Formats: sequence, C-alpha cells, structure tokens
Amino acid sequence: MSAANRGVVYKGPGKVAVESIAYPELALGNRKCDHGVILKVVTTNICGSDQHMVRGRTTAPSGLVLGHEITGLVVECGRDVEFIKPGDLVSVPFNIACGRCRNCKEGRTGICLNVNPARPGAAYGYVDMGGWVGGQTEYVMVPYADFNLLKFPDADQAMEKIRDLTLLSDIFPTGFHGCVTAGVGPGSTVYIAGAGPVGLAAAVSAQLLGAACVIVGDMIEERLAQARSFGCETLDLTQDGDMADKLEAILGEREVDCFVDCVGFEAHACGCNHGKEAPATVLNSAMQLTRAGGQIGIPGLYVTEDPGAVDEAAKHGALSMQFGLGWAKSHSFHTGQCPVMQYHRPLMQAILFGKVNIADAVNVQMITLDEAPQGYADFDGGAAKKFVIDPHGSVAA
Repeated sequence: MSAANRGVVYKGPGKVAVESIAYPELALGNRKCDHGVILKVVTTNICGSDQHMVRGRTTAPSGLVLGHEITGLVVECGRDVEFIKPGDLVSVPFNIACGRCRNCKEGRTGICLNVNPARPGAAYGYVDMGGWVGGQTEYVMVPYADFNLLKFPDADQAMEKIRDLTLLSDIFPTGFHGCVTAGVGPGSTVYIAGAGPVGLAAAVSAQLLGAACVIVGDMIEERLAQARSFGCETLDLTQDGDMADKLEAILGEREVDCFVDCVGFEAHACGCNHGKEAPATVLNSAMQLTRAGGQIGIPGLYVTEDPGAVDEAAKHGALSMQFGLGWAKSHSFHTGQCPVMQYHRPLMQAILFGKVNIADAVNVQMITLDEAPQGYADFDGGAAKKFVIDPHGSVAA
C-alpha cells in the first residue's frame, strides 16, 4: 500500500490548504495502538464548528489537520480489534471515546475521561480536543475501533445512500440530540435558532420526532428557503419587530414548547442591529421565547477562549445572560457535545428504511479534496449547502 496521504490543513485565520501529510500509523505517540484501525476515507464533511477555527475565533494552532466528520473503508486493523474487519464500511463518531471510563459506560461518550489529557472529551482535528489528527484526509487512524465504529450492514446499499449516511458522524445526531434535549415530541411547537447545516438537521429531526410546527430563524434568505423546502416555517431575523409577535402570527401563541440553539457563540443581534455580534443573544431569546417549564437544547458551540470576541469577558467564555428569567420559568438547559453513539444506529435505520431524507434537507454538495478550500470559503459566505468531501472520487456525483 502506498504511504502517501493528503489532508486539509489550517494555516491561520481565514486560510486552509490541501497538503501532503503523514500516512497514519497504528500508534499513540510512542506506543502501539492495537485497538485501532486505519481507514481509507470515503467521505468527510466540512462542519460549521470547523469554521470557528478557520475564522480565527479559537486558539487552534497553525498546522492542525482538520476534520471530525468521517466515513471510511477499513484497510488495516490492530491486533486487538475483534469485530471490525478490513473491507468494512463504517461511520466514525466525531467523539473519540475509550469505552472503558465511567462516562463512556454511562453513554456519555462526548466527555470520555481517557482520550484527552487537557479536559474530558476529544474529537478528530479540533482545537483543545486532544491533538488527534483530523479526517479531512485520504487516510486516517481511528482508536478503540470496536467500541467507536458503526459498521453499515451492507456496503453496497450504504454507498447508494452515502450522501445521507455521511451525516451520521456528527451533524444528524447533533441536530437530533438538540431536539431530544429540548423535549421535542409529538405535537410540540419548536423554534430552531440558525438555518446552517446543524439547524436544518435539527429541523428535520424535530419533524421525525413528531413536532406539530417547526419554526427556523436565520439572517440568510437562501438558508431560510432551504428550511421552507421541507415544510418549516421561517423567521428572517434581519427584519425589525418583536420575535414573540412573529411567533404569535404563526402559532397563535407567543412562546414555543421547545427551543434549540444551533448558532452558538458567534451569534448576532436581530433586526436593525443584525450586523452586530452579540454572543448571548440566542441564549437570552431562548429564555424569553420558551414557555414556562419548557426545555432548551444547546448543540450550538460555546468556547472557553475566543480571541476575536467583542468584549474582554466574552474572550474567556463569560457571557451576559438573563439567567434569572430562565430560573423563574423553570427552564431546563442541556449543553455540550452530542454523544453520537446514543443516536447513530437508529438514525442509520431511519435512513436505510427511507424514513428521512437528511441529505436533501441540508442540501449536501459533493466536492473533491482539492476543492475543500473553496468549500470553506463558500460555507463562510453563508451558502445553504453541506459540503461533503470525496477524497478518492469514490462517490458518484
């Protein structure tokens, strides 16, 4: 096998490049990784959270190999891998989890205690997430393979639906998790903040969970049109006016049952101030617009260090919130990374049995590895697309 490999590398604020990188080894530092596998990457997606790094809004170092949304073909297995074999087509949860610690045994794989020396939780190709090499590459190493990997039951069937199945590594479970933790169920009224890929995935997840009405808010008309394409109501947040009034015009009520924040810390104010960054605005809107006793899911990313923040407090993750309002209304808040393994198998089944068309909902666009820098630029410009990289040309257009 050739030892050649290429990947998408962060070069500093506003810049990524496709470069030759080391072919992966079954090793963790100086010791063997007998529980790992090497994958030939079939698809790997550009995530909105990657954009936070590329914009220079984190402490990510130059030279970081990007990418945490990976689907691949197993080409080599470590000695201790028992249930995954070469030739298997697998989905890789973006959470790296050991399967052995207390949190993993409780199903909280997003905060594994053994895969990151700095803090609980790890991910491929992400700042402060353990230093793992990312998967926007031709080949990548995955540790703890038996525990982490989801094997597709039929590789040929999976390749026919790969545009959908590639989203199981992060975006679809993350959107679904946001809705589950917001309490979405049959008959719920739901507000989704943000119509980027995760927001659109959350919107279709809310429908899958039986929501009566899903309302999506964003500032980019192309993204709002994408939400309307599969039956969502929308709010253009560049327009002036009270959001409760706008909800009432749709629902007949001024609050929703469930609120999902798919924006995170780079949020902007609404209406005439929509060009001004206001990192706590979505969280404050959530408390204002969610009914008493309602739930708020927060899959949107919030960071501990933001060098580009609008004020000194926000640079260290301290945001100005009306938390007393949330307390007074007995709201439940759920934050943190999605534990992908709680959801990826049932969501795979929903895709394979035709119960959801997630690729259409988020408008998947296939690109080559060499087109990745332009994909980053288009995504940052607000394109209503989910860019999926096909490093080897394995996927039919």
